[in-house]
Amino acid sequence: MDLRVLTTIDAVDRDAWNAVAGSDHPFVRHEFLAALEHNGCVGPEWGWLPRHLAAFEEGRLVGAVPLYLKDNSYGEFVFDWSWADAYQRAGLPYYPKAVVAVPYTPATGPRILTADDNVAAALVALAQELACEERLSSLHWLFTRDLDTQRLREQGLLMRMGVQFHWHNQGYRDFDDYLDSFNSRKRKKVRRERRYVQQAGIDIRIVHGHQASEHELEVMHDFYRSTFDKKWGHATLNLGFFREIAATMGEQLVLVIAGKGARIVAGAICFRGDDALFGRHWGCCEDYHSLHFEACYYQGIEYCIDHGLRLFEPGAQGEHKISRGFLPTATWSAHWIAHEGFRNIIERFLHQETGAMRDYMDELSARSPFREGEAA
Repeated sequence: MDLRVLTTIDAVDRDAWNAVAGSDHPFVRHEFLAALEHNGCVGPEWGWLPRHLAAFEEGRLVGAVPLYLKDNSYGEFVFDWSWADAYQRAGLPYYPKAVVAVPYTPATGPRILTADDNVAAALVALAQELACEERLSSLHWLFTRDLDTQRLREQGLLMRMGVQFHWHNQGYRDFDDYLDSFNSRKRKKVRRERRYVQQAGIDIRIVHGHQASEHELEVMHDFYRSTFDKKWGHATLNLGFFREIAATMGEQLVLVIAGKGARIVAGAICFRGDDALFGRHWGCCEDYHSLHFEACYYQGIEYCIDHGLRLFEPGAQGEHKISRGFLPTATWSAHWIAHEGFRNIIERFLHQETGAMRDYMDELSARSPFREGEAA
């Protein structure tokens, strides 16, 4: 097996990468990762340095890992600021570190891109060898899917549990059929919120990437950027990135565009795979009652029902999603810590945190809007 560390995704042929990445998760596809690199959304300015791992057999790519060296923790959504602070107080450097992740994207998905367990084990070992050679404090695998979580657990990495709110399609015929599974009070609330948007004269369209005009892309990017400006964040994805993925990812880029008359007043940016929809960004230039819920949640649910998608991940955080049918769901990350003393401390912390997170999930599950036995 020929194992390599790549400083750019373009060192691997697009079709070869996508053959091991699959099509069910848009964020690990070559087109998405390449657009980040091509448009300066990762690199020295943002502290995301590509070090992708690749495994070849007889010249054929058989496995890969999207890996980055980091000099900060921005854009990861598995928060380790307290770990970095503890290192600093101990007089030790926490940065640089390495993450196996999709930049700025808290969506569960494959991180070890191979179906072969032997190849997977070799790539995990290569990642840890890289971390040692670069004298990194740590290596973090973020938002891993079930298969990779099990692989990393078996390798002895420390496991960290998080919580998001996901929607699952139970074979609903349409949105009304979905609402029929709610208890009466929550069903009335959702219908009232949708009615507010209709009464405001808002029209909503679904536009896929290859259908979007230059004007629509510019407006949607402005919404995305303005939301970060309002929240004191950094809008790392530029217009060039959105132009590129609109051209290269076709129907996988899903834009929810809300208009009033001839003017676009709000919108949500989503991505889809073979079986799931992923909500990512929202923005508006005018405030309308419940429009955020309509654009970010209800339109996505309808899209999943209409297209037979089984899962809708609307993004990180947000307990308000529960009353709209997004139930608490465990997410996982895996962590390799170089310093033995800190590894032991972090392991004890994670044990306590996991217990608290399970209690938190149990508490949240009691707020489900569904009638008993109606939805899982």
